[in-house]
Amino acid sequence: MHHFADPTMYIPSNNKMKDGPGIVSFMKAYSFATIVTVENNLPTATHLPFVITETENGIVLSAHFAKANNQWKQLTNSKVLVIYAEPHAYISPKHYDSELNVPTWNYISVHTYGMATVITDDAGGIAELEKMIAVYEADYLPQWKKLPEEMKLKLLNAIVPFTIAVEDIQAKEKLSQNKNKDERKRIVESLQNSDQSTEQAIGAFMHKDL
Repeated sequence: MHHFADPTMYIPSNNKMKDGPGIVSFMKAYSFATIVTVENNLPTATHLPFVITETENGIVLSAHFAKANNQWKQLTNSKVLVIYAEPHAYISPKHYDSELNVPTWNYISVHTYGMATVITDDAGGIAELEKMIAVYEADYLPQWKKLPEEMKLKLLNAIVPFTIAVEDIQAKEKLSQNKNKDERKRIVESLQNSDQSTEQAIGAFMHKDL
């Protein structure tokens, strides 16, 4: 994949995710992401559910803004950034062999960069909405199909569908790779026994590498 010199996410070499299919799977699993655009040196962010599609030409992201959210007007100014940033967990130094350690935070994050295209025709907008329904609640599609066309067009008029052709992906997994196996095992056990779902998820990701 092409990588930009700037902007970029800080990724130490041992924290860089290299598994392409694993990165896409992560994006699909944590698809409620943050889109960042810039205008006049001012960044703007909105949190949206995305559909991630793998095509012959690469990865395409699709989502929609409420038309009342003026960020959509910034979509085609320049490259946009979409951030996937779950799950995460506090890591206590109690798990380490040496007392000469400090707390830290484990997490996985993926940054995608690309150019956006606003979908302006009704047929394309409806197709994007149906794509999203198919991903998030396919059982709703029959009900959606029965809705009056007038209602669908009214809903479509209140949103701005768009797609992003991904040109660069930067992915980071900070999962205690710099600790020894016994320390990682203790961290995994603690996380998997947590009552917090995000901590359990990080424990599951770490467990794969034990």
